[in-house]
Amino acid sequence: MSRPRIEDVAARAGTSPITVSRVLREPAKVAPATRARVTAAIAALGYIPNLSASSLASRRSGIVGLLVPTIDNSIFAATVQGLTDAVATAGLQLLLGDFRYSDEGERALVRALVGRQPDALVVVGVVRDRALREMLLGLDIPVIETWDLTTRPVDTVVGFSNREAGAAMARHFMARGRHRLAFVGGRDQRAQARAAGFAAALERAGAPSPVTEIVDGAAIAEGRRAVARILTIAPKTEGVFFSTDMLAVGGLIECQHCNIAVPYQLAIAGLGDQEIGRELTPALTTVRVPAYEIGKNAGEIVLSRLRGDPIGKRVLNLGFSIVERESTQARSAK
Repeated sequence: MSRPRIEDVAARAGTSPITVSRVLREPAKVAPATRARVTAAIAALGYIPNLSASSLASRRSGIVGLLVPTIDNSIFAATVQGLTDAVATAGLQLLLGDFRYSDEGERALVRALVGRQPDALVVVGVVRDRALREMLLGLDIPVIETWDLTTRPVDTVVGFSNREAGAAMARHFMARGRHRLAFVGGRDQRAQARAAGFAAALERAGAPSPVTEIVDGAAIAEGRRAVARILTIAPKTEGVFFSTDMLAVGGLIECQHCNIAVPYQLAIAGLGDQEIGRELTPALTTVRVPAYEIGKNAGEIVLSRLRGDPIGKRVLNLGFSIVERESTQARSAK
């Protein structure tokens, strides 16, 4: 059997090939009844559109590229879902790339994605690498940075202040009588911003500088090893802020393994408000980040720009919140 053509779909749906094309590219602009007939015809015939030909005709690929630092950590999953939900309403598809927290890897990934002529790029993080920034500034497409803030975005940034999130968690610990603290996080710019905010808030309050443990990645095992090192070099540590919930889960597991009572001997907090942290005993205190809303807002900005709407705010701060659970209760709560 020959591959079904767009004309075959149009004939079966009782409409024109142009209408079928519009259903595929801009479904919201087609009447629901017509859209339903076309969708049913596509399913019945097993029609697969020729995206290359469509791209040449419309100068649109129908692709939004998303660059994430890792797919190992589910902390970014909600952002991916929010972006997908937003752009799917316009028939756009997401092309995901993982640059492994590497500037060189990020540059290579951008070159690879740009070669596929995406309609827009969304990046987790603020682009600070000069060569990559110049590359992105030269593209004639929307480029949305996320999960951080900057006063000089490449195009538009949607996120929250990682530095202020770190400072807020330091204040949270100190308000519960804990001043000898530690920080655990990776080498990436967002983790380092959290560490800087954490340390600055302690310094302003006259508290001791935090012990800092730099880890590779965000695996549970890294959190376990970090707590073991901290308790060896600074056994009087009263609380640990982990840059992600998964690292914090590792810290909790290590404490249980060593019979260290959390929070009464050592308080622990993370960032991300992931499900596993909510289900542990004790439940994990965390920084709740609007991860889904970051992705959804980024997608809506992409759609607005592709429609040719006037450019709105270039810096969109969605904020964060501290969610207190049992893992950082004050000692008097025992």
